[in-house]
Amino acid sequence: MARDYGLTFRVEGELRTLYRDGLGIDLARFNGDESWELPLTSTFVIDRDGTIVYASADPDYTVRAEPHEVVAAIPEI
Repeated sequence: MARDYGLTFRVEGELRTLYRDGLGIDLARFNGDESWELPLTSTFVIDRDGTIVYASADPDYTVRAEPHEVVAAIPEI
């Protein structure tokens, strides 16, 4: 699904070597294909009509949506 929405990035070059050889993480095996893709950190709040009322996505995995922002975006029931 992340790929369908353009929310992935490819692990390339030295980082791929570090993942595979240094950390023992084989994304090709884990993903079941040769894409070497990972999803971006992302959070969405979607209302009952299918409208995105809050979106957060960042290539830096340490940047996350703040919980108070996500809660504030949730529509009243």
